[in-house]
Amino acid sequence: MEKFKVIIVEDVQLELKGTEGILKTDIPEANVIGTAQNESEYYKLLKTDVPDLVLLDLGLGGSTTIGVELCRYTKDNYPNVKVLIFTGEILNEKLWIDVLDAGCDGIILKTGELLTRRDVLAVMEGKQLVFNEPILKKIVEHFKDSVVNKKKHQEALIEYEIDEYDERFLRHLALGYTKEMITTLKGMPFGVKSLEKRQNELIQKLFPNKTDGMGINATRLIVKAIELKILDIDNLEPDEV
Repeated sequence: MEKFKVIIVEDVQLELKGTEGILKTDIPEANVIGTAQNESEYYKLLKTDVPDLVLLDLGLGGSTTIGVELCRYTKDNYPNVKVLIFTGEILNEKLWIDVLDAGCDGIILKTGELLTRRDVLAVMEGKQLVFNEPILKKIVEHFKDSVVNKKKHQEALIEYEIDEYDERFLRHLALGYTKEMITTLKGMPFGVKSLEKRQNELIQKLFPNKTDGMGINATRLIVKAIELKILDIDNLEPDEV
């Protein structure tokens, strides 16, 4: 492969030396044209020479958001530059989502296999979403959980005879909507009294041993719906008003 220019953004000197060592030993095509420990140093380097690849740590100066913003800035202003995240933020999954939304080309966690020639060259050859084994395991785990939960959700809707309006009603109760607010939702054809009747019917379905339904309020109903997988607690989004 032809030589390519690299900027390393890393604020821990020991880890910076380690990354430079990996590139020098395993990826001789990588020409490190500069290193930066913070955002001002990085912006200065970009004005001097635009790289082909940025190896970007996310935790800079104790902040995790700076790395995400540097990624977004780079992709917005230099769309042809590849940004490969090389980070020790191994538990902050929300941060991974943020930097993916910012346009990074991949994420390598500083654990397990670390940075490899295969991963770096895959990014340079145009492969999108390059991950190393530790993050791939996390992705697969979440994928499996998502599929299983979706299946349980569909089965629960069928088992308890929950229609579209039941699901919408329960979901918005879980989001803190009052019955009056729910009646204003787009495509919701029920008034408050009809929703009260529907709530009582749902209590009968979800609490079959409570023949009178006494003592079961909206909160208990919602908790039961979550327990039975009728509601997916990770996907409680409101509908249009």
